[in-house]
Amino acid sequence: MYSNSIKSIAIGSFDGIHIAHKALIDRAEAVVVIERNGGYLTPGYKRTFYTDKPCYFYHFDKIRSLTPEAFVAKLEEDFPALEKIVVGYDFSFGKEKVGDVSVLTDLFHKEVVIIPEITYDGTSVHSRTIRQYLREGNIMMVNHLLGRKYRIDGQRVSGQGIGEKSLVPTLNLRVIHYQLPTEGVYATRTKVGGKWFKSVTFLGYRATTDGSFAVETHILDQALEYDINGDIWVEFHAFIRENQKFDTLKELKLQIFEDIEVGKKLLEGFC
Repeated sequence: MYSNSIKSIAIGSFDGIHIAHKALIDRAEAVVVIERNGGYLTPGYKRTFYTDKPCYFYHFDKIRSLTPEAFVAKLEEDFPALEKIVVGYDFSFGKEKVGDVSVLTDLFHKEVVIIPEITYDGTSVHSRTIRQYLREGNIMMVNHLLGRKYRIDGQRVSGQGIGEKSLVPTLNLRVIHYQLPTEGVYATRTKVGGKWFKSVTFLGYRATTDGSFAVETHILDQALEYDINGDIWVEFHAFIRENQKFDTLKELKLQIFEDIEVGKKLLEGFC
């Protein structure tokens, strides 16, 4: 369902709802998301968690064959009160992306607002840039460009059973659809049962044990009951170290204790 009363919309993929996206969203009543099903900083409807504006979704596969004229006609049909469209300077649309901001201005005979390039410390803010920083483990830049801490969520799954017995207890997560940071250990916060806890999170291939890929988070300074179901959120604050292989579980355990101490210092001041 679309809206008969919405007068202004911002259009884009809005993957991440980063600081440049917010510059568009702030100028409109509602958000039209072009959904592509891939490479996510914020999958699908989870974009709605980061804006209080109503969001309407167009799936890319269903509109990709539309000409620029047909696309604008669809917007006017779906939003009959439409008076203003807000887009970024590099917005493209229509079959084979033949439409750009100048074409949109020609076709839509009311107001078109074009938001210029947004930069942070000389870096142009784009979702693809944030994904690259994630692949590099540069969580500080990721969070600056997002204007918030990067978050993922997942479902609890069974781990190896080694952590609680021989190392430290962890929540093992199955995470899908998200672009994950580079392998390593991070200072994080973890949301369990509606409450945030300080944590240290490992993601990557467990080189010291079974070699399988894992996302596992250890809650700091809490006697937390670990048989938990439902969505668990992890919020990334800082990179601690790269993934590495240890010769023994004892060496790994000592390193984990060091990671925990580093994580505590990095998370000072957070609830």
